[in-house]
Amino acid sequence: MTEASWKPTPEAENFYRRWLAHLHDQFTHHQAPEQRDEIVRDELHQIYLGRPQAGKAAAALTTELASRILVEALDPANVSFSGFEPDPNVDADRYAARRPLIWFWLMFDRSPLGLNDWLGSRFRCMLAQHIFAHIGKGVRIGADVRFRYGYNLTIPDNCTIGRGVFLDDSQPLSLSPGSRIDDGQRYPR
Repeated sequence: MTEASWKPTPEAENFYRRWLAHLHDQFTHHQAPEQRDEIVRDELHQIYLGRPQAGKAAAALTTELASRILVEALDPANVSFSGFEPDPNVDADRYAARRPLIWFWLMFDRSPLGLNDWLGSRFRCMLAQHIFAHIGKGVRIGADVRFRYGYNLTIPDNCTIGRGVFLDDSQPLSLSPGSRIDDGQRYPR
């Protein structure tokens, strides 16, 4: 069975599509960084811990500290991205609303959900609509794709970006329609 012919069960596909549509709606209507931090924190809490986020709670016992550390680390407001922050070249205003979504992208790819190519490519393309300057139709984005800022990226129709690609968008970067970047590449070189 080829990747192109594989599809999830109809029930699973329905759940996947509903979740992606819900997230797209949330990020469209809530663009303030603080709002997006909360949305991402709550979604990651469910992905990693299998239950809704219950709010702030103090760790009463030292044996509970690691659990609290995990919960706090799921919140984009509590993390820094090595190699990217602080960056004197970043447009702070443009980056602020994208930062929680970039954390979501990174953490999704590290979760069991990120191993599902069918869901993963659709998830990354949905997030790219809120991160990149432009993303076209028919784009496939593999797992572990990295970029600097996102707001400098233009990905036109029918492009394929392989696993582990690094897109250096420290300057505006636009791919050619239908282009393909193979796994593990740095673009531009």
